[in-house]
Parts: sequence; structure tokens; C-alpha cells
Amino acid sequence: MSLPTREAAALTLPPLYRTIWRWHFYAGLLVIPFMIMLAVTGGIYLLKDEINNAFYGSYLQVAAQPQEMLLPSVIVENALASHPGKPSTYVPPSSADSAAIVTVKSEAGKERVYVNPYDGTVLGTLGDAGFAGTPFMKLVRKIHSLEYFGWVANRVIEIVAGWAIILVITGIYLWLPRGRDVGTFKIRQGTRRRPFWRDLHAVTGIYTGLVILFLAVTGLPWSGFWGDKVNTYANQAGLGYPTGYWDDIPVSTVPMQDAMSQINWTMEQAPMPESTPTGAPAFSIDQAVATFDKLGIQPGYVVDLPQSPEGVFSASVYPDEIALERIIHLDQYSGKVLFDAGFKDLGPVGQAIEWGVSVHMGQQFGRVNQLVMLAACLAIILMSVSAIVMWWQRRPKGSLGAPRTIPSYRLAKGVIAIVAALGLLFPLTGASILVALAFDFLFLKGLKTQQA
Repeated sequence: MSLPTREAAALTLPPLYRTIWRWHFYAGLLVIPFMIMLAVTGGIYLLKDEINNAFYGSYLQVAAQPQEMLLPSVIVENALASHPGKPSTYVPPSSADSAAIVTVKSEAGKERVYVNPYDGTVLGTLGDAGFAGTPFMKLVRKIHSLEYFGWVANRVIEIVAGWAIILVITGIYLWLPRGRDVGTFKIRQGTRRRPFWRDLHAVTGIYTGLVILFLAVTGLPWSGFWGDKVNTYANQAGLGYPTGYWDDIPVSTVPMQDAMSQINWTMEQAPMPESTPTGAPAFSIDQAVATFDKLGIQPGYVVDLPQSPEGVFSASVYPDEIALERIIHLDQYSGKVLFDAGFKDLGPVGQAIEWGVSVHMGQQFGRVNQLVMLAACLAIILMSVSAIVMWWQRRPKGSLGAPRTIPSYRLAKGVIAIVAALGLLFPLTGASILVALAFDFLFLKGLKTQQA
């Protein structure tokens, strides 16, 4: 029985093209649902500040007053009077019209208490959301990283990123002109529906492919396997956090990510310094905040309060401009600066990843950065939808509709080499590639043999 005209035409394509087309199809099949989810949640999170201010403005903002703000200790006392517990963090107002924030730990969990810094009025309470700011944005962030779905799902981030890289590389190859009416930078006019969707998919991809590739690579630090391993190796090689800072100070075995309410990727595994009890009274929060301000840390910082006799006062800030990020630890008894480091103190790997993360989140270059990343998220959704439409229109009934395999994969050594390299660089992606190869070679070949 002869093949349908469309499939027969496809078999006339060069073997290398057919192989790459097949891998592009499989990559899309595997990651399109995740790509749509990541694009939607990523696009929402890019608007974090705007959404938080719109829906939680009554908690976050106050009317600026001519008088001085209350002392931090008074603000904390007012927060505890309204919501009893133990204070764990204090966020000084970042501007004249910003509320102060006190995180209170109790048997019910952690809550953020928002206080008017001029008169001490409690404005409201929300569940602690850390860097995300509000519970809604925390939920969006957890879904975006797949952390919301558990340990295994969080590791899928690396697999999705690896296959997204394969999608971009193979997609660019398929777009290249090779004596046919393809490789155009515009959507052609025509009467058939499929060429329109194909052009929409290809043109959107060619204009945004490099940005999507950048998003895939810079999203990997959040992966539970690849990100953790790269962090460990970079720090062991002295290319991550500044190890020399701990030569002359006492440190605990607790990493910063377990002791602080917010921490950047590079410093997650760095050890927390320890205070040295001297018998003298501990510093007050007023003294600690005054010291941080005197050291010139960027407004908007968070103060983690000592939770034990060996604990320290820690200030951390991660503004849009990556060069201004900073972490300071103070001995809670003497007020001595135990650690004070920022972006300039990180190793080359740490700086590269922190810069990439900042751009990924639409922060480093202000509004332009935010809009470019938002456009990339919309492009991912558009390409995913157009890919689904194309597949639905071309698939034979009762079939997956994958591009037909070539007689011998020996003709596609270059493709296999590229895919193998990605697998070695991203091990979990490599494992998924082996599964895809096994499916392609064993299941589909066996099915073909049975039908012969």
C-alpha cells in the first residue's frame, strides 16, 4: 500500500533533516506542557512587584509623614502585641511611604506583620512568603520551579531545560533555507491553514530562540540536581562564594540557606558565622539596624534576627541592580562585622550565574529587561499553541504523527554527538534522552517489524 502523499513527500527530505525533525518533534512532545506552565508562571512572576502592590498595597504602602519613623524595637513590640510569638526577621521601610515588616514565629507557623512605621499601627498580616513577598507570588514561584509538586518534579526542571535547548537548536536548523521556500523572516500569506501556523511557529522561534535558550540555561541553577552539584563544585574550586572570609571567624555547620529568610544561589551552601558569647548583653535590634545603615547597605534589606546564643544579626539585599546585592553578618554581642560581601566578592562562576539569574527574572536592566522576558514568555506560549495546531492538522488518524525514522541513524552522527554532549552536560536530560532513544529504536522498530 502506498504512503499518503504528505508522508511520501516527507521521505524525500535529506536523512539529516528528517532525523533533526524527528528529534524536534520528540523534544516538543516532552516539554510543551511544561513550557506553557513555565511561561505562564514566569510571566506572572515578572510582574511580581506590580501585582503585589496592586493587591496588597494597603499592607505594603503608607502615607509619607514629616516626623521620624519609630525605632525598630518599638515596631517589633507593636507587631508582637498584635500577634504574639518570636520575631525572626525585620524589614526596615525601604522608602518614606513603605511599611515595616516583622516576621513572627508561633505554633501556627510564620506570619508577616505589616506595621505603619510612623504610628505603629498594624496594617495586616499575611503568611510568610520570603523573597516572593506575598503568599500568591510564593505559590507562583513554587509552581514555576515545580517545587510545589514535590522532590521528583523539581528535578524535572533540568530535563525540561535540556530538551528546550534541543528544541531551539533543532528548530533553527529546520528553519534554515535549503533551496526551498523556507527560512523566511515573515509569515507568508496563503490559503492553506498549516503553512500559516508553520510560519507563525518558525518566525516566532527565530526571533526569540536565543532568548529562550538563555532562559533555559539560566533557569538551571534552580534545579535540585544540576544546580546543587554546580554550586558545590564551583565553591570547592573557589569559583563561587568567597571562602577566605571564614579563615578568622567562628562558623557553624548550618548553611546560610537553612538559617536565613533569603539568600542568593551562590551563598546557599556557605556556612553561617557564629557569635561569641562574652557575658555582655546582646545588641538591640535598634543598634543592629543602625550599624547596617551606617555600613551603607542598599535600602530594602531584610534583617534575620539571632535565634540562639550563637546566632548573628544578618542583613541581606537583592535589588534589581546585581552589583548592589550584599550580605552582612554581625556578632550579636560586640556588633563586630563578621562577614560583609557583595557581588564583586564572588568568584567568576558565582558572578556569571547571579547575573544570569537577575536577567532571567527581568531585573538587571530595568523595565526593558522585564518587557523582553515577558515577550519571550508570550512567544513560548504562542509557539507551543502553534505546534499543537500543526501536529493536530498533519497527524494521520490513529497515529502519533511523528516524522518517519530514517533507515540508518549512522547518517546522523552529528545530531547524535550534539545530543550526547547535552546529555553529559545535563545528566538528567541525558537519562531522558536514553529513554527516548530506547523507545525510538526498540518499540518503534519492533512495531515496524510486526507490521512488515
